[in-house]
Amino acid sequence: MAGVRDIRRRIRSVANMQQITKAMKMVAAAKLRKSQEKVIASRPYAKQLQSVLARLVQNQAEARHPLLEKRPVEKVGYILVTSDRGLCGGFNTNLNRMTRSLLDEKTDVQAGLVAVGRKGIDFFTRRNIEIITQFTGLGDSPNYSQAKGIAKDVIGLYTRGELDEVYLVYSKFISVLSQEPTAIKLLPIEPSAEKASGSYIFEPEPQQMLDKLLPSYVESQIFSALLESKASEMGAKMTAMDSATENAKEMIGKLTLMMNRARQAAITKEISEIVGGAAALE
Repeated sequence: MAGVRDIRRRIRSVANMQQITKAMKMVAAAKLRKSQEKVIASRPYAKQLQSVLARLVQNQAEARHPLLEKRPVEKVGYILVTSDRGLCGGFNTNLNRMTRSLLDEKTDVQAGLVAVGRKGIDFFTRRNIEIITQFTGLGDSPNYSQAKGIAKDVIGLYTRGELDEVYLVYSKFISVLSQEPTAIKLLPIEPSAEKASGSYIFEPEPQQMLDKLLPSYVESQIFSALLESKASEMGAKMTAMDSATENAKEMIGKLTLMMNRARQAAITKEISEIVGGAAALE
């Protein structure tokens, strides 16, 4: 059995770790509130933009745009949104596993990644998966200009014919305890299956509106994915740090019990030695 001094040192070490995990949980909780507010605020805009775009495309079947162009699929790109840091439970693992599964399904075509976040880059670099382009250091509060930069690169890859399909893989925020890995088709943009009612008069011309709305749609989808993933990351980190704090508390209890037993054994041994010594002198 370990000595009392060694056990006491381990207790101090675990207690220090518990303070760190507790502080990280509080920080994640504060950041989660801000991220959650941004997610909730962004959802109506993204939904309305998608609805307007669907009505526009359905009422102008003859409209043409590079982002609507369908062609034979030879290379598929996946925009994978992970975090730059760990300590967030299974958040990154679930996203990487889903992306790996999607890549394994594309055995008949080429596939590559547009990796957003260091954890996804590290995971797939070790597995020799092509990283077409990468983005890191987006911070705890992604902004629209960052999403616009990612969208610009992706749109360029698609319009130049370097990618024939693009999917967006991210973690959808459900609640603090629930984050759902999600994959949606981003390009080519497909009209909604719902039939639009009524006819519309457009000003300016529909083609000019498409030239403006379609890139904005791609940007808004990527921005929403960044916000959803950041809220999911903070929720996962908060849960992971809460579990780590509870585990540390449980370990301290076990170590304290072990220390008391070791101390009791040492005292019993000393008493036995004293009694034995006294008996020997008689």
